[in-house]
Amino acid sequence: MATVAELREKLRRPLLAELNAGCQNRVVAGGVDKLLASPLGNPFPKVREELTGYAELGQPDREAALKRALALLTETPKAAARAPKAARQAVPTAQPGERLAPDTPVARLDTGPGGARKLQSLGLHLLRDVLHAYPHRHEDRRALPDLSQVEEGQKVTVAGRVVAKSRRSPKPGMMILDVTLETPAGGRVKATWFNQPWVEKQLREGAQLVLTGRVKKFGRSVQLGVEHLETLDGAQDSLSTGRIVGVYDSKEGISQEFLRRAAHRALQAAPPDDYLPAHWRRQYSLTDLADALWGIHFPHDEDHLRRGNTRLRFDEYLFLELRMLLQGEDAVLQGKRFQASGDDIHTFEAALPFRFTNAQRRVLLEITDDMRSERQMARLVQGDVGSGKTAVAACALYLAVRDGYQGALMAPTEILARQHYANLRGYLGQLDVRVGLLIGAMTARAKLEMQTRIAEGEVDVVVGTQALIQDNVRFDHLGLAVVDEEHRFGVQQRRKLLAGRPDVLVMSATPIPRSLALTAYGDLELSIIDELPPGRTPIETKLIQDNFRQQAYGFVMRQIREGRQAFVVTALIEENDTLELLAATQLADDLKTILPEARIDLLHGKMPAAEKDHVMDRFRAHEFDILVSTTVIEVGVDVPNATVMVIENAERFGLAQLHQLRGRVGRGSAQSYCVLIAGEHSKKTRQRLKIIEGSTDGFVIAEADLKLRGPGELRGTRQSGIPDLRLADLANDADIIEQARALAKHILAHDPKLEHPRLQYLRSELQNRSQSVAYREVI
Repeated sequence: MATVAELREKLRRPLLAELNAGCQNRVVAGGVDKLLASPLGNPFPKVREELTGYAELGQPDREAALKRALALLTETPKAAARAPKAARQAVPTAQPGERLAPDTPVARLDTGPGGARKLQSLGLHLLRDVLHAYPHRHEDRRALPDLSQVEEGQKVTVAGRVVAKSRRSPKPGMMILDVTLETPAGGRVKATWFNQPWVEKQLREGAQLVLTGRVKKFGRSVQLGVEHLETLDGAQDSLSTGRIVGVYDSKEGISQEFLRRAAHRALQAAPPDDYLPAHWRRQYSLTDLADALWGIHFPHDEDHLRRGNTRLRFDEYLFLELRMLLQGEDAVLQGKRFQASGDDIHTFEAALPFRFTNAQRRVLLEITDDMRSERQMARLVQGDVGSGKTAVAACALYLAVRDGYQGALMAPTEILARQHYANLRGYLGQLDVRVGLLIGAMTARAKLEMQTRIAEGEVDVVVGTQALIQDNVRFDHLGLAVVDEEHRFGVQQRRKLLAGRPDVLVMSATPIPRSLALTAYGDLELSIIDELPPGRTPIETKLIQDNFRQQAYGFVMRQIREGRQAFVVTALIEENDTLELLAATQLADDLKTILPEARIDLLHGKMPAAEKDHVMDRFRAHEFDILVSTTVIEVGVDVPNATVMVIENAERFGLAQLHQLRGRVGRGSAQSYCVLIAGEHSKKTRQRLKIIEGSTDGFVIAEADLKLRGPGELRGTRQSGIPDLRLADLANDADIIEQARALAKHILAHDPKLEHPRLQYLRSELQNRSQSVAYREVI
């Protein structure tokens, strides 16, 4: 058995390594807290006491705690016995009127005993963390309501003094606390807590309380079912009543009054500096930073709150756009310079079986302006299903080839790559442009042959999947890279394709609200094809409940008898591929029983790529009538003879995703239909699905989806690098995003690395707001 001295040394070594590594809590698997919870920490209770809650401490506090712990481990037992108990070294708090740097540890704020530890447990380690931990809502407590005037069930906040309290237990296991509160106006309200014995100690007679809850009326008496309790004293009263009051994110044991006091101390200690120079604040009608922070935490009135909120929202978008532009790097690189002549555009259009729409012409003009510039083009082309994005991209590729460059188009799936290959051969083949295909399903010999032709310049435009970015693919002279549905690729994948600095065109058939596109694709310019070609018949959409499913499939069968085909899509089940496969397989079997005349096959995400292609090729060739599928068919699949899309459990999809699925039909000349079968019948669900039933405009639907679900739930945004925006409202902030983006581009155009002395504070704030180590390396 190890001696105490041996155990002391075994514990001392990892703690010393942690100190030398910068106190990052990474030297020991599971962190210092886990190390101390192991048998190794048992013989040393004083060391454990010093390091309790280590993971929640800021770096300076971690370092101090480690040094104290190591000192205890270094002492001999006899010396430790003789020495008086060492007191923790107190961190000096800020003096009244003293200004602190933004990166000052919260221990310098005078927040009372244990205050720093409370803030750190909420992830607030520095002064700047407290300043930017904004309230999640505000309550107007300037004139609290007369309870005789409020309605039954209304949620209100009242303040007053406890004049009586009682406890009762109407039945075993139930405990009710009743308090009578006298309001400043002399009225009385009865407040009630159910099964919350821990609040009783705060309800002493004479205590000043602020209560929030729902009103119940019994004749003339008013009762409040309490949902939130605040206790006041004279010092805190001015921060919690008689004003517009912020309500903060917290956890048990940390009161709103404490957080308001901490925010107040932080604001008093905050430096008066502003990372946004005065001339930019004037240009965008923004208040200064100090006024904005006071306005968000302790506004004088509604206007103060509004201007504080506006300034801080602008800052969130500004730093997001700066980060995106710096991460993207593409915005400041030199690219290719193309002729992109009008004659070549006319030649391309003349070879088409249709004419460009006005929206296509406008977007093509934006693209060709970029191509003629010396700067690398980095542009996103958005357009609804069928708006003609591929034809525009094909024209851009033709212009690159006319100037002696190669072009590439990368798609996320082999099905989509094959479809693009067929389309580009149709557009470009008659113009003597050599189009090639490179995908994973090809034989090794066919891949090698295509790679050789690409490297020797014998292919002008190559279409492919991620096979295009393998190490053994070399382009002879790549000038333009087109990336389809870019959100399905990682940043590093895209950069591999862009290593030779070609111009970049990103296409998306997923309509995204302009505000979200400007943030999710902050390093790209934005073009929108917002017009469909003439002659397209709108898809008729019908929402039905699942008890009318039989009629829906009767309609599908009538379409099949007329020679048409149908998709039937089943929803993703709890992010579980196996359950999704079982659901799709069961649905296909059920349909074979319900529709014995129909030929039915199945497509799902677990199939090998070659098998998926084979199923789709057979469906296009009309070898069967109904394709039962998971959402693998969502983007890009083109079967002109399919006229019906049935979506089971439509309530499990977002509106934008439903719109994408609906776009799989209506690709031919025949009238097409989409049937949404809702398995949930709530009013909220029906209201949401009615939006898709009533509109075929993808951008209108995307805006509605954003307002209903928020940016974090929309497909693709989780991978886009958008951080949590504390104040931003993407559904309504398009104008302010445009302004912030314009300023970010202006700043980086004049100072790409933010090196000017006047921008040092801005640069520092940008680095602090970034959570990514890789991003810190960019600047």
